[in-house]
Amino acid sequence: MELEALLAAADWAGRHALPLFMILLGVLLLTVGVVGWLWQAHVWPRARAGLPQPALLLLGVGTGFAVLVAAAKLFADIAERLGDGARMSLLDEALSLSIRQHVDLGTLQVFTLVTRLGDAGLLIVLALGVAALLWRRGRGALALAWLLALGGNALLIPLLKRIFERVRPVHDHGLVSEMGWSFPSGHTAGATVAYGMLAYVALRVLPDRWHVPAVLAATALAFTVGSSRVFLQVHFASDVLAGFAWGAAWLAVCVLSVELSRRYRLRAPPSA
Repeated sequence: MELEALLAAADWAGRHALPLFMILLGVLLLTVGVVGWLWQAHVWPRARAGLPQPALLLLGVGTGFAVLVAAAKLFADIAERLGDGARMSLLDEALSLSIRQHVDLGTLQVFTLVTRLGDAGLLIVLALGVAALLWRRGRGALALAWLLALGGNALLIPLLKRIFERVRPVHDHGLVSEMGWSFPSGHTAGATVAYGMLAYVALRVLPDRWHVPAVLAATALAFTVGSSRVFLQVHFASDVLAGFAWGAAWLAVCVLSVELSRRYRLRAPPSA
């Protein structure tokens, strides 16, 4: 009985996929905006004024580590629940079928354009362009970190797909056609890492007034690209959720590594 209720809920979600997407995006942006504003306007200035440098470093590392652990656990939980006949797989299939039956062609065409923001070719151009700009501004270390973050994710995602070998859902609308394995969503992970790292770069190089808008823009881009994969039925919803989780975990690893390296360089004594 519980499974029947969940399948009915998945079918309802597919029938109302577009308004649900808009609501979720609005709630996500509102939450990120409020948290970002509070952090920038109140939490971080008070912490800087009242805490020594080691405590500030511990606060930053602790926050990043919490994101890493939570995202990695979510990815592991999703991967554990995959399989033929598993409840999550049945819900995925019910949602994908409902979207295929009820989402109109015009909506799919819009998401066909949006999903290109996660294409490998565009992300390569973005990676090289941002790296070149950073290099010209004398930010060679940041440029290298940016390239390693995007390149590392691009190398690891195919390995994960080979491990799980999940078949993609049926997508016969003719707007896009994807081959290869489905889990996790490479577009979603790539967009999360690329636009998340771009927001981190913005935090490093832009004035404070641009920090919250940069994070909001990165959040909107990553969430919309990931959602487009479900609308276009080239991924199941759990593929996309796992892509967000993996992308957030890898992003946390990269940002933590850069920050720890940066703090070490700032504290290292000058060579004789």
